[in-house]
Amino acid sequence: MSTMESKKKRSILERLNAGEVIVGDGGYVLQLERRGYVKAGHWTPEAAVEHPEAVRQLHREFLRAGANVLQTFTFYCSDDKLEISGNVTNITGTQINEAACNLAREVANEGDALVAGCVSKTPCYQKNRSETEVKAIFKKQMDNFLKKDIDFFIVEFVDCVEEAVWAVEVLKTSGKPVGATLCISPHGDMQGIPPGECAVRLVKAGADIVGVNCHLDPLTCIRTVKLMKEGLEKAGLKAHLMIQPLGFHTPECNFGGYISLPEFPFALETRAMTRWDIHKYAREAYNAGIRYIGGCCGFEPYHIRAVAEELAAERGFLPPASEKHGLWGAALEMHTKPWVRARARREYWENLLPASGRPRCPSMATPADDYD
Repeated sequence: MSTMESKKKRSILERLNAGEVIVGDGGYVLQLERRGYVKAGHWTPEAAVEHPEAVRQLHREFLRAGANVLQTFTFYCSDDKLEISGNVTNITGTQINEAACNLAREVANEGDALVAGCVSKTPCYQKNRSETEVKAIFKKQMDNFLKKDIDFFIVEFVDCVEEAVWAVEVLKTSGKPVGATLCISPHGDMQGIPPGECAVRLVKAGADIVGVNCHLDPLTCIRTVKLMKEGLEKAGLKAHLMIQPLGFHTPECNFGGYISLPEFPFALETRAMTRWDIHKYAREAYNAGIRYIGGCCGFEPYHIRAVAEELAAERGFLPPASEKHGLWGAALEMHTKPWVRARARREYWENLLPASGRPRCPSMATPADDYD
């Protein structure tokens, strides 16, 4: 067996327990909406069946950028969500889940990557809070994933820890490792439960990896994960830490996250993180003790490459995509213009305060949160 094949067989927990840095992938739904394959609103993932080449290409770009994990494109893929969306009438959740698993596995096998089967919050929970019904939805998705032998599970984009706990309890019956990420702010979940307590509940339910994803920007999410870490330490519990934030600046740090910002979802480009912002994020996440570091909505492949480049020394290698990227602008040394050549240095990019080019626009907005 080759060294590469041997490494592929190591589980996510074996890698994390060995102290490895895991680089996650980035955002799919926003990126595929921009490319014309996802319909905004309900953001359902039928593209895995309708346009597999688009999903496959994005997987491949994240892998090339340095991702160790490819998540199945199964966001909002419960049958109740698909029915409410009205986006598909002739494709089932099972078909989407299985097609998404096939795509992720196909590309993961092109490199040293694992496949994570992903479940997210359900309309059923928001409607009636029925533990029996919600758990049945998660079990159906789990069974779909197990047919395809995914490597581990991720619970993501859940804003109430109660629902996430139910998901973890179901997924743990599979015998596979389970990661659980909440889309919460430092203020806590939508029911006011603090991040530290959320983490404790997830670990007691069986989660092996806990953290946050989506809704807010990287540095804000790091603050939240630090609070989760503190809660676990006070409770005498241990778990690996994970973070997959937005690729957008959200200094408002509002309770409901970016969906409450006036720019959501069609004018977020002005808030996009630069690759240099992501270098800072990756370093601060690592210094906070987080070892699973990726991204969510707004994170493009070049952002994931920035994570991989910032942590190249810790990981022991650069990603394939760095072959076409001079570190800290080094490729600009060959530019014909002297003022551009002068930018071929780390100090320039680390200290740049980029202009928006929009003189009449504010730097912050008033969120439309209505959760109180």
